Amino acid sequence: MTSKEIRKKFLDYFSAKGHTIVPSSSLIPDDPSVLLTTAGMQQFKPYYTDPLRAEKDFGSRSTASVQKSFRTSDIDEVGDASHLTFFEMLGNFSFGGYFKKEAIGYAREFITKTLGLEISFVTVFEGLASIGVPEDTESQKIWKALDPAIRIERQGVEDVFWGPTGSSGPCGPTTEIYCRNANNEDIEVWNIVFNEFFFPGSREELLGNLVAKSPKKLESLKHPGVDTGMGLERLAMIAQKTRTIFETDLFASFIEKLTDDPPLPISHQRVIIDHLRGSVFLLADGVRPSNKEAGYVLRRLLRRAFVYEKIYTLSPDIFESILLAVIEQYGSFYGELREAKNSVINEYWAERERFSKTLERGVRELTALQEPISPAKAFRLYETYGIPFEIIKELGVIHTLNLTREDFDKEFRKHQEKSRAGAEKKFGGHGLLFNTGELKAADKKELAVVTRLHTATHLLHAALRKVLGNEVQQMGSDITAERTRFDFSFGRKVTREELDRVEGLVNKVVKDDYKVDYDTMKYDEAIKSGALHFFKEKYPDSVKVYTIIHPETGEVFSREFCGGPHVKHTGEIGTFVVIKEEASSSGVRRIRAVVK
Repeated sequence: MTSKEIRKKFLDYFSAKGHTIVPSSSLIPDDPSVLLTTAGMQQFKPYYTDPLRAEKDFGSRSTASVQKSFRTSDIDEVGDASHLTFFEMLGNFSFGGYFKKEAIGYAREFITKTLGLEISFVTVFEGLASIGVPEDTESQKIWKALDPAIRIERQGVEDVFWGPTGSSGPCGPTTEIYCRNANNEDIEVWNIVFNEFFFPGSREELLGNLVAKSPKKLESLKHPGVDTGMGLERLAMIAQKTRTIFETDLFASFIEKLTDDPPLPISHQRVIIDHLRGSVFLLADGVRPSNKEAGYVLRRLLRRAFVYEKIYTLSPDIFESILLAVIEQYGSFYGELREAKNSVINEYWAERERFSKTLERGVRELTALQEPISPAKAFRLYETYGIPFEIIKELGVIHTLNLTREDFDKEFRKHQEKSRAGAEKKFGGHGLLFNTGELKAADKKELAVVTRLHTATHLLHAALRKVLGNEVQQMGSDITAERTRFDFSFGRKVTREELDRVEGLVNKVVKDDYKVDYDTMKYDEAIKSGALHFFKEKYPDSVKVYTIIHPETGEVFSREFCGGPHVKHTGEIGTFVVIKEEASSSGVRRIRAVVK
């Protein structure tokens, strides 16, 4: 059974069970508290507290998806038989609809009948009095009713009580399904979370502070829901009867490109394949190598691969062939990869060129060391030559035995604090960063620029709807002093002619110097006024609505929910220029634009 067949069987099964199939969201999440999308449920978080929105947005309280996911916590572990950075998460979700009985029944039927696999055992929550959650006897009874002979293991809060994704969110007890691979090892393949509660904090706070009777308490959800996640890579390993995920059809063709000459250690083959595969998906979703946030993650992946290329004297063309093979293999399901093919390859070569200028000197200095490498020394090697922590550990051998990621990260944070203090001094003590999640600025000068871009983004949203139709809905935005990035729902590439019309509409409003006014009104009143809003956002009872209106005729060009800041007149914006239009994810397009 190929991985493509597994994806199709999963989506077909849940579609037949009344679930709306929702495309994968971008690896760049709307939630500013999370660096990257780590699970399938992230795009659905708002619906657990407002199921009626799910009915409005999806026509159902039940959805299913195959979600692109990325976990930075596993970067240091990549190289063994199971850890990955990028992976695909199959999931089905219920927002105040079905609950434990149906969720467990669907999972068992899909695993044992649709896929024809055998379940080794399942786990359930043993309960924890300090958080007021009893043992999950209901799930035990459901499993036993379906299969009296099934083995059930009771586990604790750290294993089978799923915490919030991000800084807060829905959570609850889980039941996990284990199957056996070709090594006769029991592997967890499916985690079914019963979201009965809301916790106003992170998973770490839940596990650490809540057990210690922190003031933060679990709140019962008015509409309990279901959130499930099943890793495609692990499921393929079970279905294809392989010993590791890297022997499945998801990786085998890539590995073959590295096994001829010269021979590489298996662990390094896995690192290269994982990092290049993950880089393709990050690049296709608009991430670019940098020294901060998601760009730093991408840079770590690429540069670690580049170091291996140098150590084993590999042809750089081999890496490009792997990138192209990833695009070809996954492009039929994730169309955005094929659309971004040229930019992915171009960015790969550009980053390689940037890194190659210092790599040789850095590796030479590292391998010549004769004394233990301190965290400060390790960070200096990273800062000076761009050599990632993982490579310092590998090449340093006995000199890095006592060097830990935790100590290295402490040095990194010290550097950030010094930089921040320097910036604050430079900007007269006004602070380093204005950050609403959507708008980011380092000082008052940058704030003036992002304010112009923010109003321009409202004009862009309105212009897109006028040119492309009202099917266009905002799916997210990110505004810095360099550019605005606007994501919107649309099923095809926007033509150059259409982009020119959009750009022309925006600049006409700028030239005519429309007024920018705002009113504070009740949420229901704002909706009736026709104000556009970000459908995934949860708004308070009272909201601000910004209207961009012709000063003489009273024509309204744009009306949106927004907290500001904005210019007072569109004439302040300057010339609006669309730089790029590309795919963000399936069914979602992305525009990057600037003002001059």
